[in-house]
Amino acid sequence: MKKIAMNGDQAIALSWKQIEPDVVASYPITPQTIIVETFSEYVADGLVNTEYICAESEHSAMSVCIGASASGARTATATASAGLAFMWEVLYVASGMRLPIVMVVANRALSGPINIHCDHSDAMGARDSGWIQLFGENVQEAYDNSIMSFRVAEHMDVRMPMMTCLDGFIVTHSLERFEPLPDDVVKSFVGPFKYRRSLLDFKNPITMGPFDWTDYYFEHKYQQVEAMKRVTPVVNSVAKEYSKISGRDYQIIEPYKLEDADYAVLAMGSTAGTLKEMVDELRAEGKKVGSIKLRLFRPFPHAELAKMIEGLKGVAIMDRAVSIGAEGPIFPEARSALYEAKERPRLTNYVYGLGGRDIRPEELKYVFNQLIHKEGDTVNYLGVRK
Repeated sequence: MKKIAMNGDQAIALSWKQIEPDVVASYPITPQTIIVETFSEYVADGLVNTEYICAESEHSAMSVCIGASASGARTATATASAGLAFMWEVLYVASGMRLPIVMVVANRALSGPINIHCDHSDAMGARDSGWIQLFGENVQEAYDNSIMSFRVAEHMDVRMPMMTCLDGFIVTHSLERFEPLPDDVVKSFVGPFKYRRSLLDFKNPITMGPFDWTDYYFEHKYQQVEAMKRVTPVVNSVAKEYSKISGRDYQIIEPYKLEDADYAVLAMGSTAGTLKEMVDELRAEGKKVGSIKLRLFRPFPHAELAKMIEGLKGVAIMDRAVSIGAEGPIFPEARSALYEAKERPRLTNYVYGLGGRDIRPEELKYVFNQLIHKEGDTVNYLGVRK
């Protein structure tokens, strides 16, 4: 297909139209609303054979998704911010029942104070809930991630729920040109849904979600741990297969001009694109710098990151969320990854952009210069008025 112009939310809805899930249950919340609003129009116009359910809350929406998925239906939803927080209890139910639900999270700050703009605090708060988490840089990647997510979550070696994240307003509402795939190509790539067990299979009755006493709970949690270990190779395999039909290559962690770099800055989401521009600018000034885009946050690619940054002189980790009382959530993961490295770079953390505050190119240039001159604290708050 030719390139078309859509915002990120519309691109996600288009991918769902092409995939045609059996059930979509949701509750609208900014900046996710356009996704389900657009998709509900596809349903109303008879363009998809999907059961669309507008629930009375996000908790109910995820509960509906759990019931649908447990019954053997390909299931999707979308939310953001307080909507994700309202799902908290049932997020763990979905992962504990090993249900391959795909959920789009339009990243938005959590209250309070009330804020509707982008940061990653919603997804970071859910990082331990047993969901796979994949982040996109722009509209094209949000669309591609949405398609690949169904293949990853539903893979028989994984069978875990998955969040595909995109920056609220920055990507969800920004109009960009992107290249969608033909409907039949997407349909063939995703394939028919294959359920493992169904609550509606009365000839083979099963129990799902029962009370789990002390003699089994630990083992069931460990099974989730083992399943998450199998995610990374599946993500890589699906991405490799996707590149054959799209011409677009994706890795779980993507370096930019890192081959001969001494210093690098790592970020997730839309900021990764701005970083590339700053790398080009500083390279033109003769500075040996590079950048890293982290796409897969859960499971965290510890070994891959350690291999990529070992031997560099300095690396800055950009966090668009803060773990109050500690630091940004990506930073300790990166430090942990380097624990056994023989040549550990100096690692610094920059918390930035909370509540949608803009990250300006000159601020990223400032981060690079602080790295080069070995300045700055271990944890820094970029652009905050103190």
